[in-house]
Amino acid sequence: MVLNRHNLLGLAKKNRQNMTDAERKVWQVLRGKLTGVSFRRQHQIGRYIVDFVCLEKRLVIECDGSQHTEEADKERTRFLENEGFRVLRFWNNEILTNIEGVYEVIVKELGR
Repeated sequence: MVLNRHNLLGLAKKNRQNMTDAERKVWQVLRGKLTGVSFRRQHQIGRYIVDFVCLEKRLVIECDGSQHTEEADKERTRFLENEGFRVLRFWNNEILTNIEGVYEVIVKELGR
């Protein structure tokens, strides 16, 4: 399937409706603990859909599971950084077992 803007928007909508446990946990933290900062989920940037983004702070948060490959993630991160975004990546296992640590990293990065 060729991914065009219409396909990506449909995929983003589907992803928002079918969040993983790790994504749900991060979203709860972003919506509940972080006041004054607005995040979007499953947001299109270029040819990619990112898990979470704060457009104001130019911060992308990615939840990585077993489907992620190191090479694809490097290319994706390089693209996002070239667009002016900082990228935080967390493995799903880390999110599920250490959400407070994940939260602290996010807060620290937002303060930069």
